[in-house]
Amino acid sequence: MFPSLAQRQWPVLYRVSWQHRASLSQRSPRVPQLCYGWQSGSVHNLWCSLPDCRVASLGLGQVQFYSTSGSGKDGPPNQGSGTDAPTAENVLSGAAKPSPVSPARPGLTKTEAIQVKVRAVLKKREYGLKYTQNNFITAVRAMNEFCLKPSDLEQLRKIRRRSPHDDTEAFTVFLRSDVEAKALDVWGSHEALTRERNLRKEVEREYEESIFRNQQLLKEYKDFWGNTKPRSGKRGIFLQGPGKVVMVAICINGLNFFFKLLAWVYTGSASMFSEAIHSLADTCNQGLLALGISQSVRNPDAVHPYGFSNMRYIASLISGVGIFMMGAGLSWYHGIMGLLHPQPIESLLWAYCILAGSLVSEGATLLVAINEIKKSAHLHGVSFYEYVMQSRDPSTNVVLLEDAAAVLGVIMASGCMGLTSLTGNPFYDSLGSLGVGTLLGTVSAFLIYTNTEALLGRSIQAEHVQKLTELLENDPAVRAIHDVKATDIGLSKVRFKAEVDFDGRVVTRSYLEKQDIDQILSEIQQVKTPEELENFMLKHGENIIDTLGAEVDRLEKELKQRNPEVRHVDLEIL
Repeated sequence: MFPSLAQRQWPVLYRVSWQHRASLSQRSPRVPQLCYGWQSGSVHNLWCSLPDCRVASLGLGQVQFYSTSGSGKDGPPNQGSGTDAPTAENVLSGAAKPSPVSPARPGLTKTEAIQVKVRAVLKKREYGLKYTQNNFITAVRAMNEFCLKPSDLEQLRKIRRRSPHDDTEAFTVFLRSDVEAKALDVWGSHEALTRERNLRKEVEREYEESIFRNQQLLKEYKDFWGNTKPRSGKRGIFLQGPGKVVMVAICINGLNFFFKLLAWVYTGSASMFSEAIHSLADTCNQGLLALGISQSVRNPDAVHPYGFSNMRYIASLISGVGIFMMGAGLSWYHGIMGLLHPQPIESLLWAYCILAGSLVSEGATLLVAINEIKKSAHLHGVSFYEYVMQSRDPSTNVVLLEDAAAVLGVIMASGCMGLTSLTGNPFYDSLGSLGVGTLLGTVSAFLIYTNTEALLGRSIQAEHVQKLTELLENDPAVRAIHDVKATDIGLSKVRFKAEVDFDGRVVTRSYLEKQDIDQILSEIQQVKTPEELENFMLKHGENIIDTLGAEVDRLEKELKQRNPEVRHVDLEIL
């Protein structure tokens, strides 16, 4: 391909890569100067041309030189006349001087210039122990993983790092390489350190087994002597808000069940039996709600890092299933049996009196639930209807719907029993039982649907999401916000997640504002070699990354301060 390269074997290996350029017809013919290039410990970046009569269209290329001798004395071959190889100056000035051209081959009337770019390629960095030795480790991990004592860590280099927690400004870490060296100094060898780790794991396992046995013994002791645990602060939640509503409903529905059961035993009315079952179902379900409320205020732990607020939705879901199976199912069964096997009904006077008392008590509980929902809806800035449909407070919603169904059920049962008294036909009484069952089934279906939606991770209102998004977008360090997700995790607590495209210039300026510009300029002027440049960039690059992390913490803190309902913020850097 190159006439000058084919004369003899070179001790230097060339690698040439070509790229397609314009066609021959679009270029003016010219006679270039032959060029040779080689490298020995320095970088050459030359433009030169080589003739080739066979190549029709070639362009920018790249040549890499690999010396077989390693001495840097390898060079191009001499010409047939014995003259030395041209220098770089001659090569660069060759375009202005005429030079002889190799004779063209038959059939070709034009020559084509080959442009070659000679440059050194930066060697790819091998990341080894030089970089991984800069990894940080906390004091707790150092003591657990390397079996060290706090006194051992006092002698090591301490580094202050930005804390990922809101309640602490910074915390102390150690270089992992220093900790490993200290562990070897304390234990003598890797084998001794491994033996100590295994020994401590065995002791920890025995300790956990001992804790489990003690917990079992304590449980048996409590079961035998009774639980003498002092009063918990959880009881305060049943004196206000949803807890108060649920406790009032439990007391009233329990009394209603007792009196309705007596009325059914005395009269044998199917409608009265349905009402007694209805009150029993309400009492049991509200007991579940009380359990859910008490569990929902538990503090988060390692197994449940987001807390137990969803326990209210779980209790309400179970309550809805219980209403359907226990309330609606038994009412339908008793109504169908009354239609198939009608029985004569005794005097309904006592039944009417008990239903009247039940209507008053259920109505009072209903008013308590309505007032509580109105207060909460006004606090959250939504209407009464939206508060109920969104199931923001599942416990109060269950009480509201159960009491509303109870009031309607009492009216329905009273009407059907009245028709039975007037006509003497127990058919109407059985229809009343079926009507109460249908009413309970409707309430249970609504509760199951709303609580299932809440447990699946329902998004908050679009207006609220837009408000949170605008707060982030108005920050000068943020270019754009993508993939925003804001979900309700229960009890009006919000988890916010978004991908943030940060403005690198603003972040860098934020870093430079805290630095001495004159000192940085002096460091730049002292950079002479690639190694010094690399160290300079690594130092300030790491500090800029820390500044970016501090910007993320600042945005998360502002979101929580301006929106107290936002408890968990996850901002991902795009």
